Amino acid sequence: MPKIEVMVERCKGCERCNDACPQRIVQMSPKLNAKGYNFAVLADPPRCIGCRMCAISCPDSAIEVFVEGAQYEFFAY
Repeated sequence: MPKIEVMVERCKGCERCNDACPQRIVQMSPKLNAKGYNFAVLADPPRCIGCRMCAISCPDSAIEVFVEGAQYEFFAY
C-alpha cells in the first residue's frame, strides 16, 4: 500500500493536490500549520493508488509518495 507524507510546515494550502487526486482522498485539514495555512491530509489512506499526482502538482514539494518502500523521483531539482 502506498504511503503519503505531507510536510505540514511546507504546505501553503493551495489545494492543487486536492484537485489532482483521482481518488479524491486529499483534503485540507481544519487545523493550521505554524504559517497559518490549512494543510493537506489524507481522508482515506487505503484508497490511495500511489499515482503521485498530489506530489507532482504540489508547487512547494510538500508531499512525498512512497510505494513498496521505495521513493520514486520523476524530477531531480
